[in-house]
Amino acid sequence: MVSGLAFSPPVVTVPAGQSVTWLNTDTIDHTTTADSTSAQQWDSGTLAPGATYSVAFPKAGTYTYHCTIHGAIMSGTVVVQ
Repeated sequence: MVSGLAFSPPVVTVPAGQSVTWLNTDTIDHTTTADSTSAQQWDSGTLAPGATYSVAFPKAGTYTYHCTIHGAIMSGTVVVQ
């Protein structure tokens, strides 16, 4: 979930092959965008309130991301095992 200028939970762990879906439950727009150092790249574009975006993670690793609208203050991590 995306709410209150934070990704909740800030770190999520999933098995390889699973998708992660972000739901914007906030009242303002956000994005989920892979950091440039992440092995897997994605960019949701602007997610309006109520919008969702999913990314499949086929390989184990640690993937960091942020909201391009709100910067480093709003970041998260997906750990794929």
